Amino acid sequence: MDTSIGSSGGRATMGSQRLSGGLGPGAIVFMVVAAAAPLTVVAGVVPAGITLGNGAAYPAAYVACTAVLLLFAAGFTAMSRHVKDAGAFYTYIAKGLGRKVGVGSAMLALVTYATVQLAVWGYIGFAIDDLLTSHSGPHLPWWVWSLVCMAVVGWLGYRNIDLSGKVLGVLLVSEVLIVLLVNAFIVGKGGGPEGISTAAFQPSQFFNGAPGIALTFAIAGYIGFEATAIFRDEARNPDRTIPRATYLALVVIGVFYAISSWALVSAFGDSAVVDQIGAGKGIVSVAKSFVGSGASDLVQVLLVTSLFAAALAFHNVLARYVHALGKSGVLPQRFGATHEYHVSPHVASVVQSLAALVWFAICVVAGLDPVAEIFTWFAGVAAVGVIVLMGLTSAAVIVFFRQRPGLTSRWHSLYAPALGGLGLIVFLAMTIQNLPLLVGGSTAIAWCVGIGLVLSFVVGFTLAQIRPHVANDILEETAA
Repeated sequence: MDTSIGSSGGRATMGSQRLSGGLGPGAIVFMVVAAAAPLTVVAGVVPAGITLGNGAAYPAAYVACTAVLLLFAAGFTAMSRHVKDAGAFYTYIAKGLGRKVGVGSAMLALVTYATVQLAVWGYIGFAIDDLLTSHSGPHLPWWVWSLVCMAVVGWLGYRNIDLSGKVLGVLLVSEVLIVLLVNAFIVGKGGGPEGISTAAFQPSQFFNGAPGIALTFAIAGYIGFEATAIFRDEARNPDRTIPRATYLALVVIGVFYAISSWALVSAFGDSAVVDQIGAGKGIVSVAKSFVGSGASDLVQVLLVTSLFAAALAFHNVLARYVHALGKSGVLPQRFGATHEYHVSPHVASVVQSLAALVWFAICVVAGLDPVAEIFTWFAGVAAVGVIVLMGLTSAAVIVFFRQRPGLTSRWHSLYAPALGGLGLIVFLAMTIQNLPLLVGGSTAIAWCVGIGLVLSFVVGFTLAQIRPHVANDILEETAA
């Protein structure tokens, strides 16, 4: 789950000067992987994938996702050489498939990031309450802590204040290290009562339960890997560095989550992991059992900081989406205003905060559980949106290079994006087939989810259709 896009403060706009630097693949991979909220994924996404997906075989979903996304990345990185100002999937989609599809994709992206942020708001309230009550602190309704965090993030977003990159860097690296430490202890002790897990190594086990849901949650851990392209202007020899960084980031993310989820399954056992996680156990209890109480305390603290960093970054992402769409005329132009003193998208930030508050209040009034329902449902919905966006990007890559023959090899221009797109279509079909399981077994809610995502795209496409003057800046920025 990405926590980096848009977190730079937004001062570098379309009209600002290009950045420069000499970053190599390793430096770029470090920034992308460190910003992927690894502990949030291991503590929240992995348990959901195990219980709702294919159980003990869930780690294999990361292998499948990595393979498909490496194919996707071949076309994506080839196109990045010709999209110099590319910072989001919808830019690629607009350049390949046209302004209308680009605007539709922008609206879909807006809804996608809004749902994943809502997921974080649910989890962070639960995580803070769990941290405090487990250490004799005050017990308040979980949503109180979520509202406090929303207020702080809203204030930071309005004033264009980001937390220190060095502080976040230390915390995010600490997340990775604590997870690796727990993994090492689990493997070193030979796993739990059943020993080391073998389910992920048996292909037949992968199709148990709902493998489509497993793939949906697995792909959520990769959201933001495309941020490697954002560092193009700061990379040393970008035409070589960006592809290498992208491939390396995918492999590192895939291996990290595959091993971490496999270790978690091993801690409980293949036959018991679904019941154990369903009973509320996870990385915190495993850390306490295999490493010690100090490790579990550290996991709890770092989980809160991980979630807060993710919430702030997603707020910045959404505010800048709203701001850009306001400037483009897709949304009211007032949303595209910039604060005179803070140089922030202050109107868009307020709009985004109010919208998040409304949807969060609806969830609270409806009595939804902060983890089992708010986090799980909306993180899954966001992953579905991302799969669609990447599928459209694959199509855009093929069309883009077909219209400009000779720019790159057939592998990068056709075969790899076609195979990656086919894999994404399979993922999407499997997800749709099991969509009711993603939202608590309700077919009605599943239909609402699907219709909502489709409508977001249709609204954007229709706006571009009936208002030819909107989003012309997309065409300008994506001119060949």
